[in-house]
Amino acid sequence: MKYISQMLYILLFSLLGEFLQTVIPLPIPAAIYGLVLLLIALSTGLLKEEKIAETAGFLVSAMPILFVAPVAKLLQFWGIIGPNVVAICVVMAVSSVLVFAVAGLVTKCCLRKKEDKNDG
Repeated sequence: MKYISQMLYILLFSLLGEFLQTVIPLPIPAAIYGLVLLLIALSTGLLKEEKIAETAGFLVSAMPILFVAPVAKLLQFWGIIGPNVVAICVVMAVSSVLVFAVAGLVTKCCLRKKEDKNDG
């Protein structure tokens, strides 16, 4: 029963993201809206981490399985991708470094905020 309630919390934020995507006319995926809402709920204490921790951990561990089909589909379009593979790799490398840097800075900021909260 615990896993069902945890999954319902995650699905609720996903549903809220879908709703916001239909209401707000911006080209932002519904999943991003849902993740931002979930982040806000966790950061403000509106939702405790314990309420979703185990199910979220399972979903993250199962994530690589979701990439098998898209990668197989890429092979079907190798004639289009092949001539541009160097440019694609450069874009992927630069964007990966930017994502790592931003994720690191956000994590550092959150840890600093948590330490200040614990000290004060």
